[in-house]
Amino acid sequence: MEILLEAKELSKSYLLSPDHEQHVLKDINVQIKKGEFVSVMGPSGSGKSTFLYNISGMDKLSTGSVVFAGEELSSFSEVELSNLRLNKMGFIFQNIHLLKNLSILDNIVLTAYMAKKRSRSDINNRAKEIMMRSGIAELANNDISQASGGQLQRVAICRALINNPDILFGDEPTGALNSKSASEIMDILADINQSGTAILLVTHDVKVAAKSERVLFMIDGCIVDELLLGKYIKGDEDNKKREVRLTDWLSKMGF
Repeated sequence: MEILLEAKELSKSYLLSPDHEQHVLKDINVQIKKGEFVSVMGPSGSGKSTFLYNISGMDKLSTGSVVFAGEELSSFSEVELSNLRLNKMGFIFQNIHLLKNLSILDNIVLTAYMAKKRSRSDINNRAKEIMMRSGIAELANNDISQASGGQLQRVAICRALINNPDILFGDEPTGALNSKSASEIMDILADINQSGTAILLVTHDVKVAAKSERVLFMIDGCIVDELLLGKYIKGDEDNKKREVRLTDWLSKMGF
């Protein structure tokens, strides 16, 4: 399978004082293939979110390189990086950043209008399609104050998908949800992945990570091991075994 995203010797440091440098990420080498679903787990403070921000181009790495679709991100200007994230990447976070003065539909279509690559009618049709797929079509004209946390996370997913990205990045996207809503969101993400969109997700939740194809384990800024689970199939009777296998592996890792 073709490589979509690759980090080579990725490191990130922060200069806390003239004589004190904090090393957050240390020589990370990882590949994400097209259509792959990868989760990142590890203790708090291990560098998971920093890794996500650096490999997605949202933050500048200190040393090493990140290659997306064959292109080195360090060669991109800020405008080019912004356009890449707008058109080729989608982002979902635990804290849902939506505009209070816009309807739910307008929050979803805004980034597509900004991209200026399709007509407004095409964009609106795309939005209605993914809202229907995500089970929130009836909320199109609602204010965001008229939706639950789980519904708003679905809005965030629709917004992330509006420009047909090659990859979705998620930083604890189910962390603020109850178990039922989290499970529903993960089923949506699994369906999205099945349709060909790659996903790279940071999570602490075994039930969430068990739906990914591969799990990376991070300690002290380093990826120290990985577990291959294979493609998740919704409704498969062996899915519980994925959770058990992941739990056993994490226990051996001391997590």
